[in-house]
Amino acid sequence: MNPNDLIQRRQALSRIGSAVSLASLPLLSLQTAEAAPADSDDDKTYDQESILKAAGDFFGNTTEGLAQVIAKAFREQGRPNAYIKGEEASAALTVGLRYGKGELLMKGSSHGPLVYWAGPSIGFDAGANASKVFTLVYKLPHASAIYQRFPGVDGSLYYVGGAGINYQRKHGITLAPIRLGVGLRAGASVGYLHYRAHKSVNPF
Repeated sequence: MNPNDLIQRRQALSRIGSAVSLASLPLLSLQTAEAAPADSDDDKTYDQESILKAAGDFFGNTTEGLAQVIAKAFREQGRPNAYIKGEEASAALTVGLRYGKGELLMKGSSHGPLVYWAGPSIGFDAGANASKVFTLVYKLPHASAIYQRFPGVDGSLYYVGGAGINYQRKHGITLAPIRLGVGLRAGASVGYLHYRAHKSVNPF
């Protein structure tokens, strides 16, 4: 093979390599575009470690039961984009009803709006001490979307190691209240909870 043939062959191979590189650019761009939403979603949701720390700080300690119910929620529901830290107790003069108040925190915010809720309960006696509740919130599009009535999900109640969790769901939004100790009985018979922007004595 003469030198001219070698030069022409190298030039042809170089052109083929350039064409392959250019052809791969749209695929790389597509892969990058597909990966971007996942990163964006992670930025808007809480990871399991952050939630476990926030819940442990709120309840005063991190128990094995608390860690297990949080792990269960992450397995079944994924990453929450908000949570509520609050307290609840029975009405002083009304048996069978329970009222609560808490702060709604969405990812990226250090403060949030107050949330009030009410619903049926056989867990508290009238005038009982308040019990803490830490509620994971999934797929909440904006803070005001929390203000509605959320039915309980049948069969979702789960207890382990002194901690309990159940699910409430409506319009694609899922709430997962977590209770410890005395609060467990409060969640035992919840058919629904009505969340409002203002305090109300009406549980319906």
